[in-house]
Amino acid sequence: MTQLKNDLLLRALRKEKVERPPVWMMRQAGRYLPDYIKLREKYDFFTRCQTPELATEITLQPIDQVGVDAAIIFSDILVIPQAMGVEVLMEEGRGPSLPKTIKTQQDIDVLKTADAEHHLKYVMDALAMTKR
Repeated sequence: MTQLKNDLLLRALRKEKVERPPVWMMRQAGRYLPDYIKLREKYDFFTRCQTPELATEITLQPIDQVGVDAAIIFSDILVIPQAMGVEVLMEEGRGPSLPKTIKTQQDIDVLKTADAEHHLKYVMDALAMTKR
């Protein structure tokens, strides 16, 4: 197992005595980081999620630039329905939308059973790259 550079959050979670409270933020990568804004202008949301190098870069930006104590992998829960064959769009300024909603048993029957190791490999790759 790789030695962590900062295990402050993990020690706090184990209720060990820590030198200070650990800091991390929801949506660490986001609107306030100029480097993230540049990537956002260049790549659409799901490209950023599905390209391990981009997801890793975005994950590490707040650690390098803000000094938070934990990484939150850049991804989204909506990559799971995508892996199941559901079209998911991320509309700028509006958020996610599903052009064809799941309403009937037939809609459910056509869903693919996602093989996470295959269909979500990019998430695992981003985790491995971030860990380095």
